Amino acid sequence: MPANARRIALATLLGVLVFLSKVILPSPLDKMFILPQALLLALGGLLLRRMGATYVATIGGAVTAMWRPEFALFTFGFAVLYGFFVDLFIFTFKADAAKGDMKPRGVVIAITLSTALIGILSFYTSVLFGLLPRNPPVEVVILIAGTLNGAVAGYLAYIIWKRYLKNIKF
Repeated sequence: MPANARRIALATLLGVLVFLSKVILPSPLDKMFILPQALLLALGGLLLRRMGATYVATIGGAVTAMWRPEFALFTFGFAVLYGFFVDLFIFTFKADAAKGDMKPRGVVIAITLSTALIGILSFYTSVLFGLLPRNPPVEVVILIAGTLNGAVAGYLAYIIWKRYLKNIKF
């Protein structure tokens, strides 16, 4: 199978798994428990390398937007932005798997920052447009739970990549 076909197949699989992890839980629980989504985007970024998480997020966001058409623009936009943040921070913190000397700290920081940043942006945009009411205790819980989920997902992604996936090339 050609390399591009393998990349597309893997990105599609991970994107569909992101979709499934999003639709199982109702809102706002899906914004607090984002470990599966963060883990899948991190693995997409590590395995597919350049713009891999963005590609996975684009597929997951497109399918989720079709599932929730009333919020399609927000769903798709924030999904793609989340994937882009993951790719950007993986590059910024030199957590790139291509070099082979990846440190867990870089992956954890990259995924944690991506998750916290997209959580803050998406929640406050939803409040700004009147989709969600302002509720400071819920905001704090979402921010803390989402950030912790991001940190755990970053560490799990590092372990999974190091033990099982580091020799797989796409």
